[in-house]
Amino acid sequence: MTEILGHIVNIMLPVMLCVLLGYALAIVKAPFDTKLFGSLVSNVGYPALVLSHLAKEHVQVGTFLTVVIAAIGMILIFGSVGFVLLKLLKIPIKAYLAPMMLTNVGNIGLPVSTLAFGAEGAAVAIGFIVVVLTAIFTIGVALPMGRPNFAALARQPVIYAVIIALALMASGAKLPQPLDQSLNILAGLAIPIMLLTLGFSLATLKLGNLSRAVLLSVLHVGMAAVAAFTLTYVLALDSKVENVIVLLCFMPPSVATYLAVSQYQTEEASGVAGFIFVSTLLTLITLPLVLTYGTKL
Repeated sequence: MTEILGHIVNIMLPVMLCVLLGYALAIVKAPFDTKLFGSLVSNVGYPALVLSHLAKEHVQVGTFLTVVIAAIGMILIFGSVGFVLLKLLKIPIKAYLAPMMLTNVGNIGLPVSTLAFGAEGAAVAIGFIVVVLTAIFTIGVALPMGRPNFAALARQPVIYAVIIALALMASGAKLPQPLDQSLNILAGLAIPIMLLTLGFSLATLKLGNLSRAVLLSVLHVGMAAVAAFTLTYVLALDSKVENVIVLLCFMPPSVATYLAVSQYQTEEASGVAGFIFVSTLLTLITLPLVLTYGTKL
């Protein structure tokens, strides 16, 4: 048990220290351009990660497609259960359903999966990131705004990086070594920037209705358990891939969903911010438990 706990600390502590550093930068009002860093991750970091991990066949094409199906399944489970819960609790669906459905598989899921399960864990997390990112620009915008933003989705380089990576995986072709090394360097910037940005964003959220936030956060963990059990029961998965998928089901709501809510459902923005903040704090408890008892490290 001591060895397992030590391993959990080695996985979680580096992630949390980076998030706390981003939080501290916001507290001391250090210059931090979240739009610039977000653009770097979206336009450079994510595509480089996709090409550097998938093109090296850390997962097979068939496995990656199964991972994509699992990510879609996770969103559907969160969406259907979340819709029912919000209806029963009489909480505005337009504002809260997107955060209930779309989890932070990028800022938290990717680094934790990478540290816990190595390159294969990163490759599985990338599959989830692609699906959730697509959903953020469609469902995540359509719910608060009333219509999806397909134009913004079409401008996301990560979509095209996945297409190229799948073509390379299917054909067995390899990237030229100089290009491969360049992608490895560029991919390295994604995780630290994501963690710093997450911490900075959490510090700048204007929180509200914390009692509702606590209730929804606890319910979200229950939804994650339902999703993890359902996906592992239905899908035939390799044990390591299954472990990563279980872990990714327990990610908190994506901070990116707050942007559309703050713009189009302004009266509920502080409540949604509180939900995201409390859920993220709750991962300090849930993720070590999942890594200890829910996965086979």
